Amino acid sequence: MRATKISHVVTFATLLIVSFASGVRAADQNLPDYMDVIVGNGEAATKERVAEQNVLALDLAMFGLYDDAQVKFQKNFLAQHPVIMALFSNQGGKLILYRPGKPILEAPQVPIRYQLYKSVGHAALATFELAGSHLGTVSDGSWMGPMRAFRASSQTALESLDALDLKADARENQRKILSGNLKFMDACLSKGKYTFADIQQYAQEVKPFLAENVWLGASTQVEHWMKVIKDWKEMLGADWEKTYGVSNTLYVARQNNVLFSTLAQFFGKEAMNKRLFLFETSEFVTTPAQMLDVLIRTVADRSVGMVFFGNYYLMDYELMGGDGRKTIEDEDKKYGIPVFLPPAVPFHSTEWPFRIDPSQGEGPATIQEIK
Repeated sequence: MRATKISHVVTFATLLIVSFASGVRAADQNLPDYMDVIVGNGEAATKERVAEQNVLALDLAMFGLYDDAQVKFQKNFLAQHPVIMALFSNQGGKLILYRPGKPILEAPQVPIRYQLYKSVGHAALATFELAGSHLGTVSDGSWMGPMRAFRASSQTALESLDALDLKADARENQRKILSGNLKFMDACLSKGKYTFADIQQYAQEVKPFLAENVWLGASTQVEHWMKVIKDWKEMLGADWEKTYGVSNTLYVARQNNVLFSTLAQFFGKEAMNKRLFLFETSEFVTTPAQMLDVLIRTVADRSVGMVFFGNYYLMDYELMGGDGRKTIEDEDKKYGIPVFLPPAVPFHSTEWPFRIDPSQGEGPATIQEIK
């Protein structure tokens, strides 16, 4: 009831403002000065502008109806399908299992050693960023204070290594990276200057140990998540065949996405782009609510493609994309430039998310091909 009243009030206020704005000037209505901000000059809209707004209002109404329906779709979907969500995090990822009629299950985190390897590796990158960002102004000494502070932190970390629960060879690798960082910073501070050549030499010295740390971190992460997904698949039993998997990515992680690639080992090729999705996000870290929203919209929109065009996977693609391609080709001819587009691939493809191989799918690739 309260929501309905609020809606009516908002609607009335909108109509009031529109009626003022489309009428005559405030002075002609003997309105007080404080109404000037609302009424303005009272210039009436043209018939064409009014008509445009009447038609555009349909699009605005669609989004409201779409959002209302989305709530129902999500409830229905989660009541029928388990969902495994793999999200990026600073701790090596977060895996969440949604099960119909059961509490949400969150997997244990990757062992802490993953974060230790990453932190030490990032210390080398931080050393480079600190020196590199001041390379053009070395002579002013503005880099010395930040470098002394970071050197102190690095020294403390080095002295803490023996207390960490790491294998001897892994601990030694951390020691070599941190020692290399300290060696470089000490040389810079003692001379009061450094060059790009100094940075290059430092990078080459720590390079093999950084590469080892990448391996240590990746293997720790993958081994952990492979075990988690294996256990969840066994727990779900027959429900696995209707389970959906989703992960997110930023541009740099599209091709080699650890979390998504791990999911793919258990879902298999046939589930790719059908029940297994990689959604691009603007940040590495996103929320479960946002990921669920994208998943439900993707699956629900497939019904739209089927009802209107007779193809279940049509809406997985940009709806105007096919005709856009044709127009781009026509415009390229007009401007005398070569066509630069990926091949048209079927809407239903089991390729990895960035699809470029027409032979890896089946069915139509354009609306016009749908029979």
